Amino acid sequence: MKNVSPFINFVLQAVLHVFFWVGVYFFYTYFLGYGSNNIKYVNSFSAFLMPSTIIVCYVFLYYLIPNFLQKKKYFYFILYSIYSFIITTSFLILSILYGFVLLESPDKNTVIPLTKSLPFIVFGVYMVILFVIVIGLVVYNYLSQIKTEDLKSKFLETQLQLKEQELKFLKMQIHPHFLFNSLNTIYGFAIAKADEAPEMILKLSNLLDYILYQVEKPKVLLSEELNHLEDYISLEKMRFHDTLKVNFKKDKLNEAIQIPPMLLIPFVENSFKHGVIIDEILSVNINLTTKNNSLFFEVENSSTLKEEKNIGIGLENIKKRLEMLYPNKHQLEILEKEHSFKVLLKIEF
Repeated sequence: MKNVSPFINFVLQAVLHVFFWVGVYFFYTYFLGYGSNNIKYVNSFSAFLMPSTIIVCYVFLYYLIPNFLQKKKYFYFILYSIYSFIITTSFLILSILYGFVLLESPDKNTVIPLTKSLPFIVFGVYMVILFVIVIGLVVYNYLSQIKTEDLKSKFLETQLQLKEQELKFLKMQIHPHFLFNSLNTIYGFAIAKADEAPEMILKLSNLLDYILYQVEKPKVLLSEELNHLEDYISLEKMRFHDTLKVNFKKDKLNEAIQIPPMLLIPFVENSFKHGVIIDEILSVNINLTTKNNSLFFEVENSSTLKEEKNIGIGLENIKKRLEMLYPNKHQLEILEKEHSFKVLLKIEF
């Protein structure tokens, strides 16, 4: 009843309670008057039992159960339940005795007012009380489960929103970094009026289209990511001229696999930015394979060992993205050797 106003909700609950207690009243009339021919006496006597029954039930439902039983204060719940039982029994006996006295049948010889003795009357009342307590426990348990599920749902929704915001932030860190390098390359060619400048602008426009329209998607086809990656490699080859040697191997690729956009390029970008030219060559080896719903990606570039190694913001961001996108379903290794820097990535889909 989340979408119902508090007033209407209150009215509906009040009507439901009234109907329930009317049903209890008729149960008393049937239980106490079965076999009796004095209907008026039975109805009046049943009315005498209603106040005590209602008070005890509401004490359990709205005080003892929520304040002690649900809070796992079992000792106090048992203690106050015993007190309630003693007090209730006393009031019930008094109510029954007053009922016998005040509602004494005028024709004792011909009329049988009640067919139940005092113990059976007390038993009938406590049967109703026990029934109400059981219903109350079921309702409280149901509402508690709903509340727990609602809290879990809100928590998961909040976590999802935080992850989406962090992913967007990480992507925004990657984009300026990538564009800065590419624009610098084109700027250098434009100043030199090189023939490769128009081709570089065309490839960059393709990359910008990918970034602006595809990167917002949660996933893209592996083939699309590969086209993006190859355009980027072509731009870097033009920038490095003969000093860059790229060996890109693709083996048994399932191009229908979907991956998050901009997932692979930070590894390659990092190899170009932080790679070291050895013997006038920056060597970059890239291997990409898919097998049994798993993706294997390897990037190795020529490098030298340094005391303070800066692996770049791209790799740090991609680590965080992988942890969020593929928790416990990816392996990332970074191996630094004397003349090489290697990154190994495995993702299970």
